[in-house]
Parts: sequence; structure tokens; C-alpha cells
Amino acid sequence: MSSQKTILITGASQGIGAGMVRTFLERGYNVVATSRRISETSGFDRSSPVALVDGDIGDPNTAEKVAGVAIDKFGSIDALVNNAGIFLTKPFLEYTIDDFRRLSSTNVEGFIHLTQLAVRQMLRQRTGGSIVSITTSLTDHPIAGVTASVAMITKGGINAITKNLAMEFAKDNIRVNAVAPGIVDTPLHENDPKDFLKTLSPMGTISGVQEIVNAVVYLTEAAGITGEVLHVDNGAHLGKW
Repeated sequence: MSSQKTILITGASQGIGAGMVRTFLERGYNVVATSRRISETSGFDRSSPVALVDGDIGDPNTAEKVAGVAIDKFGSIDALVNNAGIFLTKPFLEYTIDDFRRLSSTNVEGFIHLTQLAVRQMLRQRTGGSIVSITTSLTDHPIAGVTASVAMITKGGINAITKNLAMEFAKDNIRVNAVAPGIVDTPLHENDPKDFLKTLSPMGTISGVQEIVNAVVYLTEAAGITGEVLHVDNGAHLGKW
């Protein structure tokens, strides 16, 4: 059994998730990383304390597998990052109920499955814990022309449950927070024109992956912060620009 802290990271094969795996390993954590085909990813040092679990996070069996590997291999669950998410934009009248179900499966059901297992284990350990989820500043601060209404039901729901869980488990020292990025330089945007993306924040810049990772690390380790939605969006949540 390891005395190091163990963190679970979803959506971990590329972009922000992969950046988190590397950074938390550098900081001395054991990491259990999951995504649909993460075992095919070559970007992680397999000699480090990392376990890779394949699976769709919308499937409850994946969450069971991730939590089980954490306990069997490392002996604890001390932190969780709900990073897995899908995002699609359409005019509201073109969204289908299947679009909603796909968004909800990953963004909401995936959150519920794994967060319940993590919190149960944290309560058994009686040493507190941290949960950080990735949402977006679009939930409360829409941008004209970015038609993400149905996707935002799911991400706005995560902001809401974050605050409610923070209150519910405050006495157990289980902290629950979220990071709300704006536009981040990830594979999601690799085919989008950079000049357009820069117009989507008042600072006129695009966040690097490490900026989001650093915010997650901060909230994971900030003992006095719970119920916070931290905007890392180059000012996009401020209003009109």
C-alpha cells in the first residue's frame, strides 16, 4: 500500500486530461487515468505510479473498474478530476434528444458514477478529499453565435451539483470545486481558425493546457476552498467586450 495520495482523472488520454496525468505524477501522486482507449496512448511513462483504465465513463462499469484499480493498486482514493466531457454546438432547434442523451451520458452520468464511488471511499478513509470538475464559462456567460444551449444543460448542472456537494460534505472535509475554462489550445479546436478563437475573450488570447492543469492542481490542494467555480477563460465571464 502506498502512502502517496491517489488521484483519479477521467478523459485523460489527450489535451487537458493528459496534461493533468503528467503534472500530478510530477507532484508525487499515484494516478489512475481513464478514457475510452487510454491503454493505446504512448505518452505516459509506464514505470511511474500510473494505472490506465479503458472504458466509456458513461458506463457505470467503467467507474467501478477505475475505483477498484485505485484501491487494489494504490490503497486509497484521495482526489478525483472529472475531466471527461463532450461538447457540441448546434442551433437549439437542430439538437436532437439523442444529442442530449450522448452529452448527458458522458458529462452528467459519468460524473455521478465515479463521484459517488470516490466519495464513498473518502468517507471510509476519514481523511477528507478533493473533487474538481471541468465545466465552461459558457454555462452562465453565453457568447452570441456560440450555440451550445443543450450542451450547457449538462455543464451548468455540474456547476450546480458542485456547490451542493461542497455543502453536503463540508463537515467530512471533502472539498468539491470546478474549473471553468474558456477557449483552450487542445485537439478539440485544432481545425478552428485561431484568429476567430481569439475573439472569444476580452483578452484576445487562447489558454494553454497547462493553465487549466495549474488551476486544477491549485483547487485539489487548496485546503480552504470548496464550492468554487474558478474561471480560467481570459475574462470571458466578465460580460460584453
